Amino acid sequence: MPEKFDIAIIGGGPGGYVAAIRASQLGFKTALIEKDRVGGICLNWGCIPTKALLKSAELFNLVKRASEFGLKVENLGFDFKKIIQRSRQVAERLTKGVEFLLRKNNVTKISGHGFVLKPGLVGVKNEKDEIEIQASNIIIATGARPRELHGINIDGKVIITSKEAMLLEEPPRSMIIIGAGAIGVEFAYFYNSFGTKITLLEMMSSILPNEDKEITDILAKSFQKSGIDILTGTKVVEAKAVDGQAQVKIQNESGEKTLKADLALVAIGVRGNSDDLGLENVGVEVENSFIKVDKKTYKTNVDGIYAIGDVIGPPLLAHVASAEGIRCVENIAGVETLPIDYYGIPNCTYCIPQVASIGLTEEKAIELGYEIKVGRFPFRANGKALALGETEGMVKVIFDAKYGELLGAHIVGPEATELIAEFGVAKTLESTAFEIAKTIHAHPTLSETLMEASADSLKEAIHI
Repeated sequence: MPEKFDIAIIGGGPGGYVAAIRASQLGFKTALIEKDRVGGICLNWGCIPTKALLKSAELFNLVKRASEFGLKVENLGFDFKKIIQRSRQVAERLTKGVEFLLRKNNVTKISGHGFVLKPGLVGVKNEKDEIEIQASNIIIATGARPRELHGINIDGKVIITSKEAMLLEEPPRSMIIIGAGAIGVEFAYFYNSFGTKITLLEMMSSILPNEDKEITDILAKSFQKSGIDILTGTKVVEAKAVDGQAQVKIQNESGEKTLKADLALVAIGVRGNSDDLGLENVGVEVENSFIKVDKKTYKTNVDGIYAIGDVIGPPLLAHVASAEGIRCVENIAGVETLPIDYYGIPNCTYCIPQVASIGLTEEKAIELGYEIKVGRFPFRANGKALALGETEGMVKVIFDAKYGELLGAHIVGPEATELIAEFGVAKTLESTAFEIAKTIHAHPTLSETLMEASADSLKEAIHI
């Protein structure tokens, strides 16, 4: 007789494991089915280990500037294998932490490939056997994977994905990065820091194309200053390995040509992991590999079956998956919850200078018909930034001119990914420019730039 659960979750990434813990807190008997390691791509091959790599790059670049701080450093070098090893150790530690949290919260973890047999019944297959479990509610949280793209032949050796890029034994002499979204930009910064000649390709008109153009222009200039070649408005026609070297045929306004490098990193395109789940057996609607859901309850079109995270499509962010997992089980429990404001989700890119944003870009706000007030404040005018030696970048805020409400905030500069949280709270509370500008911020702090930018939108900034 199959064991009975209130909720069975297929997929143990940041959506699945967080949903499992919250479900257990709400009194549900919960099963979490994962065929690999808990934490998913984010913890094991994405968010966390890449940040460990980027910290090594940041520190290396900072030490190279030691003389600016009155320090002497001789014979500076690096051990690339140790840099990679540290990132794996960080991921391993967090994986063990998640395993502990699941045990602490009495979540039953089942190892294997989970799939839906019918509503209320899940199959789990592993190397040893196949079992069935009953579940009143089934949540699909299987994430996404790189999409196979026409003309790009990924072999995992010369034409690689981000997973292989995290395990190289030494930095290549040259690398072409296809796609200048967050993943591409972060790896461009990382490998450039350790001497790799980087060419960054982007089909859209700017790098980080979903960010505010004024912000990405600052990042692009910083990258170019550090020796990174950037080609925007550039389509990749073909990428393949030839005689152990990457050859990438591109097309732009200058015509068509072929670029060569030791490696090419493909950092564009994902597809939802919606196959091999038995969804076709029960009629769950899937569109372009992503499961269709109600974005308030995360219900599919089939009663008792839900989906969260990357498998339901953009925004493809770990913190969104976690939030969706919590909202999903809270809705199942019938408890009061706060629906996700998909215009209030922070986006973060962890290169140096960091980029973070929330809400509408200036371009989008104008397109939607808002009359806006824009405030800006440069880090070079901030005392803490000067003391840190991190003066590159700015804070840009966009307010509704009629009501003063915060529509969007954009930061490029030191600790942007931490500073953006204040604007997240402000947006949730529907704060105005006046309220942010009149909130006293400690001095000296980087956060004063948020206050000053808000004041600038009112023509009241003091330090510019």
